[in-house]
Amino acid sequence: MQMDPNIPVGLRLSVDMEERADYGRRPFKARVRWTEPGTKKRPSVSEPFETREEAEAWIARLRRKAARGIDPKTAMMRLSEYGDANMDLALRGLEKKTLDPYKAGWRKRVVPSLGHLPVAMVTNGAVDRAVVGWIGGGAGKSTVKNSLAVLVRVMEQAVRDEIRENNPAQVRGWQKLYRQVEDELDDPRSLALPNWTALVTLADALVDRSAGRYKGWGDVVIFAACTACRIGEVSGCRVKDIDTESWTWKVRRQTTPSPGGMEDKGTKGNRAREVPLIEEVRQLVSDRLAVLGRDPEARLFTGPRGGRIATGVLRDATYWDEVVAKLGYEHLRRHDLRHTGLTWMADAGGQSARAPEDRRTRRESHYRAVPTPGSFGDHRGR
Repeated sequence: MQMDPNIPVGLRLSVDMEERADYGRRPFKARVRWTEPGTKKRPSVSEPFETREEAEAWIARLRRKAARGIDPKTAMMRLSEYGDANMDLALRGLEKKTLDPYKAGWRKRVVPSLGHLPVAMVTNGAVDRAVVGWIGGGAGKSTVKNSLAVLVRVMEQAVRDEIRENNPAQVRGWQKLYRQVEDELDDPRSLALPNWTALVTLADALVDRSAGRYKGWGDVVIFAACTACRIGEVSGCRVKDIDTESWTWKVRRQTTPSPGGMEDKGTKGNRAREVPLIEEVRQLVSDRLAVLGRDPEARLFTGPRGGRIATGVLRDATYWDEVVAKLGYEHLRRHDLRHTGLTWMADAGGQSARAPEDRRTRRESHYRAVPTPGSFGDHRGR
């Protein structure tokens, strides 16, 4: 949608802030309102924050932008919306033969990877992870180049609009990064988490960062890594697919986004396969089955409101990019959970796979609360 950035300089904002316990981990809600000179309408924008200081800083930032003539709604616009609204301006002067691949890069790669972020919150690290994801997804060098080029132009327009002070999309040495990622893809071990402790730490951090601290997000992460499966396949898992006698999972389907919403379809290659459930994940599976009862069609994992899970849903709900950066895994993607499981299984001999442990960094966690006999919680580090 189109947002008019030409608000008169000196626009005054009305601000207020409230603290409410029912907002969970972000109890401070800040709001700004203003009067549109032409229509006399009173639009507003609001955001929740963890601390009063963060809320006050947000208000101060919007006041500064409004004083320079920037609509506060534009200042908080998501990248996808801002780019769509300003694409013609950002790409002005380019020939049609250049426009087509640029727009394809925007639609197929930039928006799915970064479009959910507010323009002001797109970081160098987020762009780096997006580029790694494109390369890992099989994009060629020209495709990466075109996708980066359109992102650079859109972000440069944001700099001119004074929404940002710098352009985080000007990635230097991405060709070298391309060669590095290609090498890593030839060696999935380099993309894996090192041990069970690292995996659990990641799962706990994602749960803690999510709204309502929903434990199901951590369950999905643990299960995906321990089975070396895709998030879509984890979302498609039903009660009837789990065999607790042989401790195997018959992977029959995956859940993917579609134009009409989320839908189930066959696995990649449309062939079912059996995946062993290693000891570390069996208690988690047992707990889920106990909650779901006897309904064979029930999904083993859902969102906090019972919805189907996609990799983008997991990313947004847990603030994935923020969490992995704080843990020191700048380039970790959801798909790298699969690399983790494949590496562990290869090291441990496939069916007898066990998660490696660094016992020196053990800590209490949701996933060690009820260790099963012979599980990771009982055996010694190797």
